Amino acid sequence: MKKSIFCLVLALCLLPLVPAIAQGRPHINWYEVFVYSYADSDGDGHGDLKGLMGRLDYIQDLGFDGLWLMPVMPSPSYHKYDVSDYFDIDPLYGSLQDMRDLVAACRARGIALIIDLVLNHTSTRHPWFVSALAALREGRLDEPHIAYYHFSRQPGGHFVPVAGTDWHYEEQFKGGGMPDLNLDNPDLRAQIKDILAFWLEDVGVDGFRLDAVTSYYTGEDARNIAFLRFLKDTAQQLKPGSFLVGECWKGLGAIADYYQSGLDSFFLFPAAQAEGYVAASMRARKPAATYVQHLERVWRAIPEGILTPFLSNHDTGRVVGLVQGRQAVERVKFAHGLLSLLGGYTFTYYGEEIGMAGAGADPNKRLGMLWGEGQPPTLAPPGVTGGDYPFPGAMEQLADPASLLHYIRSLNHLRLELPILALGQPGVAAFTDDTALLARELAGQQVYIAVNFSAREPREVALPGPLRLLGALDAGFGLPAMPAGAAGPLRLPPYGIAVLGPP
Repeated sequence: MKKSIFCLVLALCLLPLVPAIAQGRPHINWYEVFVYSYADSDGDGHGDLKGLMGRLDYIQDLGFDGLWLMPVMPSPSYHKYDVSDYFDIDPLYGSLQDMRDLVAACRARGIALIIDLVLNHTSTRHPWFVSALAALREGRLDEPHIAYYHFSRQPGGHFVPVAGTDWHYEEQFKGGGMPDLNLDNPDLRAQIKDILAFWLEDVGVDGFRLDAVTSYYTGEDARNIAFLRFLKDTAQQLKPGSFLVGECWKGLGAIADYYQSGLDSFFLFPAAQAEGYVAASMRARKPAATYVQHLERVWRAIPEGILTPFLSNHDTGRVVGLVQGRQAVERVKFAHGLLSLLGGYTFTYYGEEIGMAGAGADPNKRLGMLWGEGQPPTLAPPGVTGGDYPFPGAMEQLADPASLLHYIRSLNHLRLELPILALGQPGVAAFTDDTALLARELAGQQVYIAVNFSAREPREVALPGPLRLLGALDAGFGLPAMPAGAAGPLRLPPYGIAVLGPP
């Protein structure tokens, strides 16, 4: 076996940095939910907060201890990334009391809850923008809300004309009715502090997923980073230990730069999607060696800070498509296994636990959750042009120990039982073209993770000494065979993953 030059180095040093959300412990298995498409409680076909609350036991049983909700604030769109009121819940989803009840129900189960916070822009229906337009049309240029946005009399590529005037407003997300906010305005900054205080202190959420952080000041990373520092400092003052994770849809080097903001984490986009580290490694001629190279690249770029890797989300194609898993569910299982081995907090998009499909137009990626047992999925969002359900619904998969759902459940619970897998200092002990022996160390304890990347053949992995099997993941080909005396080599089935520790 080749020895990795990064053997047990490039530590992430995660433990001192993890935020004390919810009940004072790190939350490592996160579940993303689009409320609109998840679970309906009142029979109108649309998901709502009460429907989600009725599925919390399901979420907890799957081993998710963190929950991220896509935007829940009032909005004219189905996706709700154009907020019209930062201090309320969209009526389609329920009420503020429903939200407070959901927070309490999550807390009772030890589940941390964060919500999407969209600060790049508002809806054109937001009272701030409505007031600003009325004032411009009437020639009242001293109206304070005008300064909340970027207005100009000079047209440009990202400027939209204001009907009845010679004014234009900036809109980076063109065509969506989402005018950009002027985040340097001191009065608006005060409003943002009030928004954070309302959700953190009054409603009680545990933090925020921050949308499109590279577009606060488009093309100006330094100003984006400074604004993120303001958000983190404000949240920390209001609710120490609150968790903020940013959407920085850029390459690894740029993501690493954004950690200078002090934000807790940024989604690891280079690991996701069809060309990401996980899927690309599975397709490679030397999959284990390729995966190790990606690991070392990440650890070198981000030596400190919490990683938040994911395979798919509401903006990307689903995992079944990116690993060609419709006729090979073992590939989907293994992809989720490899994701977890990147370390840090993993994020799983709703429906991935049952292998939902969807790509292309955004609504296709946000189909209704399939619960099964004769229940139709929630209504599809407007604009759906494709997407389907290659595998049975959640209730059927719960009853099938060989299902994708059970694999993800086993994976999550293994991480909960052995948090060293998520929080430990990572390293690579050894690897070949098809196998890898990874390592994690935390508080003086060490475990090894043996992985067979071969889709067809069992492989043997040499062990560094006598070890005990702590857990294993079966993608459909059986469990590893421990050698006599547990000294090695360990025989792994195709796509097999085993966690080993001191005897």
